[in-house]
Amino acid sequence: MTVFSLIEILGTLAFAISGIRLASAKHFDWFGAYVVGFTTAIGGGTLRDLMLSLTPFWMLDSSYLVVTAFALGIVIVLGRYLIRLNNTFFIFDAFGLGLFTVVGIEKTLTAGFPLWVAIIMGTITGAAGGVLRDILINEEPLIFRKEIYALACVFGGVVFGLCQWLGMAGGSLQIATAVSVILMRVVAVHYGLKLPVLK
Repeated sequence: MTVFSLIEILGTLAFAISGIRLASAKHFDWFGAYVVGFTTAIGGGTLRDLMLSLTPFWMLDSSYLVVTAFALGIVIVLGRYLIRLNNTFFIFDAFGLGLFTVVGIEKTLTAGFPLWVAIIMGTITGAAGGVLRDILINEEPLIFRKEIYALACVFGGVVFGLCQWLGMAGGSLQIATAVSVILMRVVAVHYGLKLPVLK
């Protein structure tokens, strides 16, 4: 298994758990929670692939369905423990954000698009699934109401370009990009960093 494949699986698991965890807090049944988790995990990547004129990735590989089912099992078994931890959702969401930003950037570059397009697609891959999740559970999307979120993906894209320019490649480049997004999100939440509100 390559580093990129591992990043895809871990990103799917992280986002699915974040979606299912919020669905459980809203008292969804198991199927409803699974739908929310799956949508969270594949939503951004589906939008990316459609915009790049590609077949949505999850239609070519059933493993995403299985990983989401595994995430549901984790929440069912550890449900009370996960819901009691207020930072659980944030942790999984931050990891999913970082990992899927890398996936979006890499897939866009592989499709032959320039880096600036890859940064946009990386941001969509990382953030759009969370928007769909929040709509499904009837919440104002996190991207519009909390600390820096989508901009962390943009920051990760800039780090990707800089590291690539410095000669990094492969797994080290992917890990550095994911870590930069996660750290940016953690710092933003810790210090309450937000963009000015439009009045």
